[in-house]
Amino acid sequence: MRPASERVTTLPPAIVSLRPVLRKPVRGAAVPAPAAQTQPVVLPPKVAVKRPNDRSRSTGFLNGLFRKRTPEKGRTCGIRGVEGVDIGRVPGRLPGCGVEAAVKVSAMGGVAFSTPAVMDCGTAGAIHEWLETSAKPAFQRKGGGLSQIRVAAHYACRTRNNQRGARISEHGKGRAIDISAFTMKDGTTITVLKGWRDPKHRRALRTVHKDACGPFGTVLGPNADRFHQDHFHFDTARYRSGPYCR
Repeated sequence: MRPASERVTTLPPAIVSLRPVLRKPVRGAAVPAPAAQTQPVVLPPKVAVKRPNDRSRSTGFLNGLFRKRTPEKGRTCGIRGVEGVDIGRVPGRLPGCGVEAAVKVSAMGGVAFSTPAVMDCGTAGAIHEWLETSAKPAFQRKGGGLSQIRVAAHYACRTRNNQRGARISEHGKGRAIDISAFTMKDGTTITVLKGWRDPKHRRALRTVHKDACGPFGTVLGPNADRFHQDHFHFDTARYRSGPYCR
């Protein structure tokens, strides 16, 4: 037992500090990376979506690029002065007939066709050359000049001279035209049948017949045979020996 005179002193409880104690870093230990600061997220600007009914320059350009082109007026086959329309492929009912890229020509260089003629562009070019360099000059002093040519035949799927067993005519390939008369601006008409031997018109007719030999591979007229007494036959067939002209 303690002596009565001894007092017991009671100490206050120790105060525990909650302040963090910095520790020395341990060599080789990983140091945690500082927390990344939050950055604002920038959204891309809204892109306007073009709807089908939007009309813009770019849309118009593309439409124009892929739109089917039509021949410029007065430039069928790319030849200035040739008036007509593209009709595309013309199938034939007989083997050897037909035209892959046909055109229907109604006039050339101000000279009308009595009926629109179906042909290929090579034949259209030959007719145009002949009209400009021969036919129009030959008739320029007759009745005010040439106004129309009478087309007796153009594309037709048939044999030569319509003879059974004969080869397919150049008419059946879109490479030929038959012309039976020439009409002047004053209405005067000069036919091949009557004018070929008429002193008044034979010079002009024989000139245009002769000049066709070259632009065309075959030229036939009244002196050729009984089948061509009333018209000129022109076609663009080519032969190794050169043009055949009668």
